[in-house]
Amino acid sequence: MDYDSKPDYEVSSKSGHQSSSIDEDASSESTGAGDVSLIFQVFIEKLTPILTKMKDDKSLVGDPTIQEAIQSLEAEYMSANVLSESLSNGHSLPQKLLDELTENLERSLGFVLFASHGVQMAKKSEAEDLRNEILSLRSNSRSEKFSEFYYDLHLSPAEFVEEDDDRTLLDVCSLVLRLKYGNDEELEQALFGLNLLITESNVAEEEEEEIIPILFNRLNSSTSNNRSTIIHTLRRLVDRNNDIKGKMGDIRFLSTLVKSLFGDKYEQREAIMLLSTLTDIAVVRRRLGRIPGFIVMLVAIFNGDDAAASNDAGNLLDSLATNIQYAIHIAEAGYFKPLVRYLKEGSDMRNKVQVATALSRMTLTDKSRALLGEDGAVESLVKMFSKGNFESKQSALSALQNLSGLRANVERLVNSGVVLTLLQLLFSVTSILMTLREPASAILARIAQSEGGLLVKPDIAQKMLSLLNLTSPVIQCHLLEALNSITSHSDGSNVRRRMNENGAIRLLLPFLVETYPKIRTGALRLIHILLSENMHGEMMMTEQLDESHVHIIAKIFSDSSSSVEEKASAVGILSSFPYAIINENLLPGLVSLISSSPNTSPAISSNMAENIAGALIPLTHPSDRKCQHYVAEQGAIPALVNLLSCDSTLAKHRSAICLAQLSQTSLSLRKSRKQRWFCGMPSVEGFCQVHDSHCSVRSTFCIVMAGAITPLLQILQGGERGADESVLSCIATLVEDEIWEKGCDYLVKKRGVPFLIKVLEVGSAVAQEKSVWILERVFRVEAYIMEHGESAKPLLVELTHNGHATLKLKAAKLLVRLERY
Repeated sequence: MDYDSKPDYEVSSKSGHQSSSIDEDASSESTGAGDVSLIFQVFIEKLTPILTKMKDDKSLVGDPTIQEAIQSLEAEYMSANVLSESLSNGHSLPQKLLDELTENLERSLGFVLFASHGVQMAKKSEAEDLRNEILSLRSNSRSEKFSEFYYDLHLSPAEFVEEDDDRTLLDVCSLVLRLKYGNDEELEQALFGLNLLITESNVAEEEEEEIIPILFNRLNSSTSNNRSTIIHTLRRLVDRNNDIKGKMGDIRFLSTLVKSLFGDKYEQREAIMLLSTLTDIAVVRRRLGRIPGFIVMLVAIFNGDDAAASNDAGNLLDSLATNIQYAIHIAEAGYFKPLVRYLKEGSDMRNKVQVATALSRMTLTDKSRALLGEDGAVESLVKMFSKGNFESKQSALSALQNLSGLRANVERLVNSGVVLTLLQLLFSVTSILMTLREPASAILARIAQSEGGLLVKPDIAQKMLSLLNLTSPVIQCHLLEALNSITSHSDGSNVRRRMNENGAIRLLLPFLVETYPKIRTGALRLIHILLSENMHGEMMMTEQLDESHVHIIAKIFSDSSSSVEEKASAVGILSSFPYAIINENLLPGLVSLISSSPNTSPAISSNMAENIAGALIPLTHPSDRKCQHYVAEQGAIPALVNLLSCDSTLAKHRSAICLAQLSQTSLSLRKSRKQRWFCGMPSVEGFCQVHDSHCSVRSTFCIVMAGAITPLLQILQGGERGADESVLSCIATLVEDEIWEKGCDYLVKKRGVPFLIKVLEVGSAVAQEKSVWILERVFRVEAYIMEHGESAKPLLVELTHNGHATLKLKAAKLLVRLERY
């Protein structure tokens, strides 16, 4: 047979020059092998877009029957497409092999159409037409008399031999040599020949045993297309002879096959399907699980975008997971369903304990915790904890501790009704159960943080507090976390009051010198929260915190090794002892912290900024002029102005209070311009147009000179309303009776009137009243009424109808004035 001679057809699935109908291509005048190959090639080409559309049809994802049918069709298509490309390159293939492949494709396509009966599907009508056309053509083709050349495999020109030699070449011995030593092209030809022999059942069992190691050996050095064909061939051998699975289960062969998981999607899928077949054997499962990277790669494929490969990988993982150790390894790689199945199903408590123990030791991400929660792990562990023996309780509780790091799982815990049991366990005096306090306290701390309202009860908080001195450092940390969450809850006022009445702060004071930073930080924060609730004045505070304790707290703030959170809580406590801040010389450090940008400085958190501003409120009160001067001399005013631009609304609010208190003193400190003597023209440097005097930030506390007005107005312009009242109090100091005209001029110049009017619409009742008070002064000037009056009128009308009594009256008076113009 002359390999140089062209076959009597020339069709390429990639050429794009096919006619629109198979009938036209497969003319009745042409029969024989060329006819069959032509039908096969055009079938492949026309099937390609149909299969692509079917795979991309998202409406079919939820139907497993249709998905299985499409996957089966795709598997047949991939194998056939390799042969189609060979035909396009001028190679010849046996007629019977092509006919068999065409028949398999037609049947698989028919299965898809049958499975999708009554369902809308992309390219369905085209698929039906194509199948009917193929059925018709194959029927016509079979009516002709075909010459059967079973071993019609084209060889290279240099290897031209007679027909009898072809038959000899294709016997198993010749194929084995080509499989073993042939180059890529020769290997491809040999694989085609081998598949033909497999189809004809002409490969003996002894020959299979010889071929298997050769095929696995060629997997290491072949092209991607050949690797896919090799694995497909191995699958066909297994399908034909189930007994050879054991031969393929050799660890060397399995290791080679696992490498194909890293190949292209066709090679990968063939490898997964072969591995799935082999894992029927227990020893194969054990060997596969020991191959480094195998489970991790399978999980990666399962989580990938290829739905068919993901499904195959999931089935293979489920098969491996019959071994509990592999189920644990699979979970560590990120696929949890098999592991959770051990918790949910079966009665073997030893397996459940092993799984729960593994879960307690895993490093879980939030995504992993979410997947475990969605798969039902939380409910299964709660059931195990409630009904199991001590070992079961211990392992289940430790696993729940690990899962409770996600809020959604905390909600599942609460819904399972386990909270009361955890509290009973925490307060139990039974020695064996006391060992479970640690995970119980950790879970309760998470519940308090996420679902704090459940634990906001005075008796629970008091019992937790009483345990602090009786437990280990780890449990102390968890208890302090829980107590901080409970007492800082919006409904926690009664809890805080009762704890103060029962001397909670005294119980916490010894922890201020605790060497374990986390405990010290938790105690500091709790003391700060309890002091903020103290309604009995400084006397009760000093009864619980004496000078030595204040000194310890000041030292914590000054210590460079203290954390930002520790320092923030220390400042919060010291704000209840304002003069201690001066006595301990802490003010320069506080001012320095808030002088840099509070939004970018790693040394200051929002909590720190809030507490520093809060600590400065009593130090800037107008009743203590000396203290005000000291604060101003330390550079506090520019630092407070800086805080007006931070992210924390509470810090802005407290900063505005401090600036308002300082600004109240400015009028009495101003120096008249007339009292100054100059040689030549007087300087305007340092002259304040609002106070009409020579002002400075440090000597007269002038917020105009400090540049505070722009950030104050920006707060009113913004969307947060928490600082409006203090900001308006600060602005109001600029329009007091003595300076109202110049103050109003300045506000108009700064374009602040629209923001004052905005407060009439969106502010609280107190803020609205303050805004009306300022606007009443602004609208004493006719020009400003003409400029802004119309925008204020409708909002004032609204206040006269819906405001409280005092606000209604003030709004009505201002409205009357505006109506005159």
